[in-house]
Amino acid sequence: MRPGKPSRAVKLGLGENWPQFVLLMLVNAFVGGMVGLERTVVPLIGREEFHITSTTLVTAFIVSFGVVKAFANLLTGHLADVHGRKALLVIGWLIGVPVPFMIGWGPSWGWIVAANVLLGINQGLAWSTTVIMKVDLVGPNSRGLAVGLNEFAGYLAVGVTAFLSGYIAQRHGLRPAPFYLGIVYVALGLALSSFLVRDTRGYVAAESSVHPEPVKEVRFWDVFRRTSWGDRNLFAASQAGLVNNLNDGMSWGLFPLFFAGFGLAVERIGVLKAIYPAVWGVVQTLTGPLSDRWGRKGLIVSGMWVQAAGLAVTALTRTFTWWLLGSVLLGLGTAMVNPTLIASVSDASHPTWRARSLGVYRFWRDMGYAIGGLAAGLIADVLGVPAAIAGAGLVTLLSGCVVAIAMRQTPLRHGQGRDLGQA
Repeated sequence: MRPGKPSRAVKLGLGENWPQFVLLMLVNAFVGGMVGLERTVVPLIGREEFHITSTTLVTAFIVSFGVVKAFANLLTGHLADVHGRKALLVIGWLIGVPVPFMIGWGPSWGWIVAANVLLGINQGLAWSTTVIMKVDLVGPNSRGLAVGLNEFAGYLAVGVTAFLSGYIAQRHGLRPAPFYLGIVYVALGLALSSFLVRDTRGYVAAESSVHPEPVKEVRFWDVFRRTSWGDRNLFAASQAGLVNNLNDGMSWGLFPLFFAGFGLAVERIGVLKAIYPAVWGVVQTLTGPLSDRWGRKGLIVSGMWVQAAGLAVTALTRTFTWWLLGSVLLGLGTAMVNPTLIASVSDASHPTWRARSLGVYRFWRDMGYAIGGLAAGLIADVLGVPAAIAGAGLVTLLSGCVVAIAMRQTPLRHGQGRDLGQA
C-alpha cells in the first residue's frame, strides 16, 4: 500500500472524527439488518414452504453465505489496503440490492441459497470495510472502543430485525412481508455510503508517518501466514474467531427448528433469536473499551466459556425461560469475545498491512459459518438437534482452552505490530 502524504487537517481520535464515525455506525446498522432478516424466518421457510426435511439441506444457505463471506473478507482486506475503503463499501451495497427480492419472492430453495451468496459478498465487503474505517479514524489507543461500537450497531440491528421479521411473519406470513425491511436497508445503506461517507486512507497515512517501524512493501502471503499460524496471538485469535462464528452459524440454522419442534410460535422464536444478538450488540459497548484497559486475553477466554455455558443450557432444557437464559449467556459471551478479538488482531498489525491482517482473521472467522452450518446439519440429521448444539458447546469450551494456553498474557503495545519475520 502507498498511503501517500497525510493531510495536516487529519487528526486521529474518536472525538476528532465523531461525525464520520457515527455515520459509519449507522451504515453498519443497515449492514447488520440485512443478516437479521434471515435469523428467524429463513430456516422456517425451508421447512414449511419448501418442505425440506433434511436439516443439512436447510442449513445449506448458511454454508453458501459463510464460504463466500470468508473469501470476500480476504479480498476486502487486500483491496482496502491497495485501493482504499469507500469504493469497496459502495460495491458491497450494490451487490446486496437483489437479496431481499430473491429471498422474498424466489420460487425455489435454490434462489434462497443463491441470495446468500450475494449476501455473503455484501457482508464481506460492507461490514469489513466499516470495521477497517473506524479503526483508521480512532488511531491506536481506542481500537477496542471503536470495534465495540461498530459491532454494537451491527448486531443490535441484527437482533432488532430478527424480532421484527418474526413479528411480521406471525401476522402476515413468512414471505414476502418481512423482506420489505431489507429493501429499505439496501436503499438507505447505499445512499449514505455513496454520498456521505469519506475514504479514510489519509488517516492511515497519518498513523504511518509516526509509526516506529519503517513503511515497506509486504506480500499478501506473508500476512496470511503470520495471521493464520505464524504468530501465537494471531493464531489463537483466528481459531477462536472461527469457533465463535461456528456457534453463530449453528444457532442461525438450528435454533428456529429446535424451538419450533417444541411448538413455539414464530413470534416467540423471534424473541429468542433477537435476544442473543441484542445482548451481544449492547454489551460490546462495554467489553470493547474494557479490553483497551484490561488487555485482551482474559475477556476472550472467559467469553468462550460463557458461550459454552449458554449452549449447554439451551441443549439440555425444554422451556422458554431456560432458552431465554441460554440466549442471554450466548450473547454475553460473544460480546466479550468479538470486539476483543478484532482489537487484538489490530494490535499486532502495522497500519500499512492491518487491513489485510484483519481480512485474513475475518476469513477464518467467517469460515466458521460454513463449518458450523454444515456440521450442525449433519449432526442434527444423525443424532438430533440437541446433540448438535451440545457438540458446539464442547468445541467452544476447548477453543477457550487453546486461547488460555497459546495467547500471550500481555498484549502488544497498541499500534506497534512486530516485524513480519517475528513469530
